[in-house]
Amino acid sequence: MKIFHTADWHLGKLVQGISMIEDQAFILQQFLQDIDEERPDVVVIAGDLYDRSVPATEAVALLDDIFSEIAIKRDIPVVAISGNHDSPGRIHFGSRFMGAKGLHIMGNLSKDLKPVVLHDEFGEVHFHLIPYTDPSHVRYLYADDTIKTQQDAMAKIIANVVDSLDSSARHVLVGHAFVTKDGADEENATDAERPLSIGGSECIDAKLFEPFHYTALGHLHQAHFVDSEKIRYSGSPLKYSISEETHKKGYLMVDLSADGSIHVTKKELMPKRDLKTVESTMEEILKSPKNEDYVFVKLLDDTPIISPMEKIRSVYPNAMHVERVILKDFSDVQHEIVSRQKMDDMTLFTSFYREILGKDADDETIELFQEVLQEELLLQREVEVKNV
Repeated sequence: MKIFHTADWHLGKLVQGISMIEDQAFILQQFLQDIDEERPDVVVIAGDLYDRSVPATEAVALLDDIFSEIAIKRDIPVVAISGNHDSPGRIHFGSRFMGAKGLHIMGNLSKDLKPVVLHDEFGEVHFHLIPYTDPSHVRYLYADDTIKTQQDAMAKIIANVVDSLDSSARHVLVGHAFVTKDGADEENATDAERPLSIGGSECIDAKLFEPFHYTALGHLHQAHFVDSEKIRYSGSPLKYSISEETHKKGYLMVDLSADGSIHVTKKELMPKRDLKTVESTMEEILKSPKNEDYVFVKLLDDTPIISPMEKIRSVYPNAMHVERVILKDFSDVQHEIVSRQKMDDMTLFTSFYREILGKDADDETIELFQEVLQEELLLQREVEVKNV
């Protein structure tokens, strides 16, 4: 069975206040083209279909269009779950009658988890859908007060699934969680994803998934396997943070053999606009050819630039962020602080003027500042006299 494993679409995502919906529509059209070329037996989406629990109208329309293109027009089954960004109820709505059309969606966790059963020439493949669920809900669902953590919750759910596994079938688990080797705490490699737990470990031991022939995971945005080649994250199809700048985005094509062994191929997708860092001086940036990419600019100029974003967007119209890199070590900064503390008012003013405008103050400006400084000194003396 040929499986397309994808996740973390985050439809409707805003990055630095900029909507990614156009870029998401573009990348999903590429995904549809790959579906037409490869003709997978099923498309698996492991959570975070939307970026918010109440998604934008255009995000809902885009998901509806893509599901229609895959499940109805191409007659390819879609298996999807809700992630921590989704509203379980909204995702789950209509799941019973949509399943008849090949769209199998699990938003709300059920105590009685029945697999989605698909077939190929070798027999049945059971897809076990485990949407993201808070441990408190799992504790209530199973009436088990010992469930406190993400690990406890997943262990309880999987134990119930494993009890009813059909040994004659092949089994694929679809989940949305932070899975690590031995359940060791790790930092999320991207700052685009919110934590699953506050004040406790959010990590789950990969060994829980050993009973399954393949585990398709969502939540972490970089494609990788965890402890075993058969436990994998597909990663997100687009970069959603500058911390993901070096990621190669796409999805996984998984070939599941008759004996349950797998062969995984990473398939890259090319975005309409890249998301990257540009580190240069303003002079060099303004000499560059116009570029539509999303950029985070680090300015290397020694002096501040007036209206830097306005200038940068003449070259990079989709620039998202600009900051000035201070190329001084701490000892230089300390020396500068001490030096400025020893400066008189006029020297401080001329130094400040030069740093802001990049040129020395002319005689007229200096004379005007001297007049203002003199008036200020006279006012201070008057106050001192009154207080005596």
